Amino acid sequence: MQLRGKVALITGSTSGIGLAIARAFAAEGASVMLNGFGDSAEIENIRGQIALASRAKVLHDGADLSDPVAIEAMVARCIAELGAPAILVNNAGIQHVAPVTEFPPAKWDAIIAINLTAAFHTTRLALPGMRAAGWGRIINTASAHSLVASPNKSAYVAAKHGIAGFTKTVALEAARDGVTVNCISPGYVWTTLVENQIPDTMAARGLTRDQVINDVLLAAQPTKRFVTPEEVAALALFLTRDEAGSITGANVSMDGGWTAQ
Repeated sequence: MQLRGKVALITGSTSGIGLAIARAFAAEGASVMLNGFGDSAEIENIRGQIALASRAKVLHDGADLSDPVAIEAMVARCIAELGAPAILVNNAGIQHVAPVTEFPPAKWDAIIAINLTAAFHTTRLALPGMRAAGWGRIINTASAHSLVASPNKSAYVAAKHGIAGFTKTVALEAARDGVTVNCISPGYVWTTLVENQIPDTMAARGLTRDQVINDVLLAAQPTKRFVTPEEVAALALFLTRDEAGSITGANVSMDGGWTAQ
């Protein structure tokens, strides 16, 4: 097990991409701190399933990532109960779809806080421990929208472009410390986040559900299929390997050919 003895803190990991990454890391022996909202009984069931299947230690912290104090408490709890995170995955994200002239300022603030600013806070708190250990992996979930734009997603596109730049900057700062910092930019992955934006896109563009899926979401992906959470998790797992030690500051596309066009 390549991650035995490592601690992984994964934000937004009670569903979707983050949950797939948590399962993959635990299966390789990592102790895992889950984070995310949801039904408490369902989350406990997920936590127990991962722990039972992997025999890894798995905890959950429901920190609100728009609150820096809550983030600090989550990282402190991870250090106290599992150990300093050797792997940090900044995956939490929210979305809202609306024209910029109609975009609610509160939605803008929330998207920037959770999709971008939270990664700053977790990184500044986790990086010192990685430097002290001489080994660390920071993996940020970006998006094809870190490279290209789509209409009606001004906050999300701004946040993901920010994540790409933040990734490069921290990679340069940690380049001699045994710490790699990369981001993965998936195309559309069939997750709750994507499914929940369909009604907003239907309303914004006057389309049916099938039209949104085929003519909007998958229009730019030449493969004409959604990326799977397991595919993203497999790439994240590779980035933790020693063989990936020279990959840092990279924005790795996994978008079905979207940004190749």
